[in-house]
Amino acid sequence: MGCAISGVTPKSGGDGNADVGLPHLSDNQIQMIKESWKVIRDDIAKVGIIMFVRLFETHPECKDVFFLFRDVEDLERLRNSRELRAHGLRVMSFIEKSVARLDQLERLEALAIELGKSHYRYNAPPKYYSYVGAEFICAVQPILKEQWTPDLEEAWKTMFLYVTGLMKQGYQEEERMRLQQDSTSPKERPDKRNTAL
Repeated sequence: MGCAISGVTPKSGGDGNADVGLPHLSDNQIQMIKESWKVIRDDIAKVGIIMFVRLFETHPECKDVFFLFRDVEDLERLRNSRELRAHGLRVMSFIEKSVARLDQLERLEALAIELGKSHYRYNAPPKYYSYVGAEFICAVQPILKEQWTPDLEEAWKTMFLYVTGLMKQGYQEEERMRLQQDSTSPKERPDKRNTAL
């Protein structure tokens, strides 16, 4: 049982972006995730910090997305950062909402797509999304101890692949909309007064 998300992967086009082939969670996987979340949620602040410190250790390029942490080299300083704790709690809150909506996929889809759109506005590209899921899995294994099984790991991996696939869709929708807006914005339109006759 490693800490990387592997196995079930969304279908993707040649550019590596997910399309309609998002993974499917079985009823049994949903139940396993919900049961394990009852234990994890008691340590959400701790998990959030561990997850992001590990993310910055294993993928230091991710810090470029985070304005507040971009220049922080001291990981101990990060562990004690109020800002990192706050961001970790926001991510854990999103995970909690995702778990709660596993039985209401339309609501989960809307939530994840909207988060993907906001990540476009934050300039946080989809290539980083799967890293967070992998670090979450590493952070919760010690908390769940003997409850952690290969089946539970696969369930969490599948959930993260599903959610990040939807986030990528949201990111791409926002990107397309912004590009269309930019191409039709007034500054791009020729000024009729200045055109040659």
